Amino acid sequence: MTTLTESLNPGALTSGRLPRMAEPGILVGAAITGLTISALIAGGNIALGVVLAYVIFLVTIEIVARIVEGPRQAADRRARSLIVGAFVLALIPLGSVTYEVVKNGMARFDVNYFSMSMRNVVGEGGGAAHAITGTLWVTGMASLISVPIGLMTAIYLSEYGSRSKLSQSITFFVDVMTGIPSIVAGLFAYSLMAMLFGPGTVSGFAGSIALSVLMIPVVVRSCEELLRLVPNELREASYALGVPTWLTIVKVVVPTAISGIVSGVILAVARVIGETAPLLIAAGFTASLNNNPFSGPMMTLPVFVYDSYAHPGIPPQAYLDRAWAGALTLIVIVMVLNLTGRLIARRFAPKTGR
Repeated sequence: MTTLTESLNPGALTSGRLPRMAEPGILVGAAITGLTISALIAGGNIALGVVLAYVIFLVTIEIVARIVEGPRQAADRRARSLIVGAFVLALIPLGSVTYEVVKNGMARFDVNYFSMSMRNVVGEGGGAAHAITGTLWVTGMASLISVPIGLMTAIYLSEYGSRSKLSQSITFFVDVMTGIPSIVAGLFAYSLMAMLFGPGTVSGFAGSIALSVLMIPVVVRSCEELLRLVPNELREASYALGVPTWLTIVKVVVPTAISGIVSGVILAVARVIGETAPLLIAAGFTASLNNNPFSGPMMTLPVFVYDSYAHPGIPPQAYLDRAWAGALTLIVIVMVLNLTGRLIARRFAPKTGR
């Protein structure tokens, strides 16, 4: 007489494993069952059907795995299913946002959008060339300020002052700065410019200072953790050859962690490139192209998107289209920076092969 175990998996008495297609088959069956139940009791609610299908899959795979493979493998499959479910759940809002931005932003993703500003434009037409240029200026200068300061601070914390009171104080203030509201950074930059150059002074450079206040703690924390991951054996081998500490850091420690450092810098840029409040206060607002970051207000993409969406004119759809296109442009810029950073990290990462 054929047992349940043998019917599910021929040779299970010796292997004790489910066949490769058992899990996908159970998933398909659970999906059909969940969607059918949803259609019968809730009029075809897809979200309810997906939840029911997931629950049915978890219960079914748990029972079948316990019968065939035993409790340890069943627990492993349960944990893997929960992790994959959490991953898919996290991807749903990300995918939804990306889909909406691409769908609505492509309406104005044209040549005029990237070549024209909003100077003397009312209603339809115009573009975001002034905002894109301003974003590149402000973010670029903020990176020039933040990356050297953040990297050198991380080097000090990981290589020189790991147990000193100064390093503990720096770590404390970096942690405090990590949670600082963005509007506070904008007010700080505006107040600093007001004290140096007079009240009402707004510029792209002031916006860069505001963003650097937000970038520096992210760069410090990410770079510090990555530098600490470099094996001490590499440092000791360098010291054994008589190489001084500073040269060991430059030639051994930093190149070993360069891939992660670049990723941390890109993470910091992505953290601040979409900030609106500090740039609205420190960099100001303008409809014209301004290539001088040290004089006059400078428009940035986050402020452009906010203004187009919050204060639409006539017809309002033209302003909403420009706002969606601005959001899509921000996503594209971050994606390009990410790809560029990966190429740079791959180019300068230490070669481990023989």
